[in-house]
Amino acid sequence: MTYTADHPPVPNSDDLRARIPGWGADLDPADRPSVPKLAAVETGARWDFPERQPEKWPRERSIEHKFLTPVFGTSTPPRGLSGAIRRYSYRTYSEGRAAHWLLLILADRVDAVEHHLQSLLSLRPDNPITQTGVLTEFKYNGVAARAKSKRADSNHMWLDPIIVAGPWLASAGAGLLAVRRLRRARR
Repeated sequence: MTYTADHPPVPNSDDLRARIPGWGADLDPADRPSVPKLAAVETGARWDFPERQPEKWPRERSIEHKFLTPVFGTSTPPRGLSGAIRRYSYRTYSEGRAAHWLLLILADRVDAVEHHLQSLLSLRPDNPITQTGVLTEFKYNGVAARAKSKRADSNHMWLDPIIVAGPWLASAGAGLLAVRRLRRARR
C-alpha cells in the first residue's frame, strides 16, 4: 500500500483487528479494562463542581481554559513590570507557544531585578557574600570537591560566579553611571 498526496488509504476496523493484535480492544465497553473504574461511585461529596475560591484580583489564566481551577495559589500576586509581562503573556499567547514561556522567563528575570533594586533602596540591602553560600565554598573546600569528583554541576561551575555576582555588578555599574550623570547635570 502506498500513500498518495490526495488521501492515505484508510483500512477498515476488521482488517486492522486481523493485522494488529489487540487493535480496537477499547471500542466495545465490555472489553475495556477500565470500565468498572469509569462507573459513577458514591464519594460522599455534596457537589458536582467544588465551590470556587474567590478572586481578589484578576488572575493569570491560559487562553485555552474557560476559567480558573476551583483552587489556585495566591502567595505572590503579579506586580510591577514583571506582572505586566506575565499578564501580557497569558492574555496573548497559548501555552503551546514558545513566546508564552519565553515571556514568563523574562518576567522572572525582571522580577529578580525588581527585588534587587527594592533591596538596594531599602535600609537593609541583601548581602551577596553571606546570603549566597559563597563562604561555604572556602570553608568546606567546595572547589576541590567539585574538581575531584564526577559531579553533574562541574561542567558549568565557571558560570556560578557570573550568575551570582553579575546582577550585583550590573546594578552597581548602573548606580555609578546615574551618579556621574547627576554630577554632570549639576555642573
